[in-house]
Amino acid sequence: MTPLGVYIHWPYCSRICPYCDFNVVRHRGRRAEQADLAAAIVQDLRAQAARIGPRRLVSVFFGGGTPSLMAPAWAAEIVAEARRLWSPADDLEVSLEANPTDAEAGRFRAFAEAGVTRLSLGVQSLDDEALVLLGRNHDAAAAVRAAAAARAAFPRLSIDLIYARPGQDVAAWRAELGRALALGPEHVSPYQLTIEPGTAFERAVGRGALVPPVPDLAADLYETTQEVLENAGFTAYEVSNHARGEAARSRHNLVYWRGQDYVGVGPGAHGRLTLKGARHATVAARSPADYIALVAERGTGIVGEEQLTPREAAEERLLMGLRIDEGVPFAEVAALGVTVRAHKVAELRALGLLEADITRLRPTAAGRLVLDRMIAELCA
Repeated sequence: MTPLGVYIHWPYCSRICPYCDFNVVRHRGRRAEQADLAAAIVQDLRAQAARIGPRRLVSVFFGGGTPSLMAPAWAAEIVAEARRLWSPADDLEVSLEANPTDAEAGRFRAFAEAGVTRLSLGVQSLDDEALVLLGRNHDAAAAVRAAAAARAAFPRLSIDLIYARPGQDVAAWRAELGRALALGPEHVSPYQLTIEPGTAFERAVGRGALVPPVPDLAADLYETTQEVLENAGFTAYEVSNHARGEAARSRHNLVYWRGQDYVGVGPGAHGRLTLKGARHATVAARSPADYIALVAERGTGIVGEEQLTPREAAEERLLMGLRIDEGVPFAEVAALGVTVRAHKVAELRALGLLEADITRLRPTAAGRLVLDRMIAELCA
């Protein structure tokens, strides 16, 4: 059967980080609403399963927001329902995003019993001053404790880190990466700090209160990231994701990057579904209250759906597929005129930015540094 991923968006956070532009709301005082949301998510899964039919379930991902704030019993019910609705793969991956606070770490075993097999821990930094700047509600010591608790509770541990922070230099980042690897993850997602529109950080940059690193320094920090992680046995299988061995790669993210189908449930969640041979993009109502009401009325929280044209689907496939080391098959981007013999492909290969054989197009390490520009040229 066709593989399927399930994404569950849990929008609640104990605080809103100044760099975050995700669909999030304050956690406090919303217990009744959260119980209603958990029940609505289960109902939405049922409605979408009735629509798309049998699939092979390869991943379930609880993202947010901070899904580790939810009751583990709710997570258990959602996982059990997804397994009932679709045929679970023998190696089904169930991921949960969490913050390294002591309160959340104390519930890790309960989430493992609920069916979670992989924890994605938002360490972000092991420098206490940087954590204050990033608006985090944990310190480095809490991150160390949480990582130890996660290794004891879950088969797989991934950690997120943020670099290219104001005031950061290469030597400090190299040392911090070393401390992060000592936490024992098998997967590391290091992200360059991006100043997103509408965030507190964007406003701080506008006031001159926050000064991001210059592009040359950001590039040096990126190259240091690749060097340190590669020397530690981690493969950069995606632009911002490194895994120690193929089994450690995020199966859910590979669903996105390989252009496979995924159901999106929860406030603001996006989905991609192939129905009658056409690619459909879905989006759910953004506010928890609106989502809950819509599910009660219609059975699903989907508020918008668009059938992508062949060209739109190919553009999205190229955008996602060139992020990973395996690249994208030419057959899946044929609507763009991107072939092994295309003039633009030949140019980019000559510049050392692309590799290609008769079936597939792949970015080189140099190509990843200019990926957005390269994709724009291929789409043009």
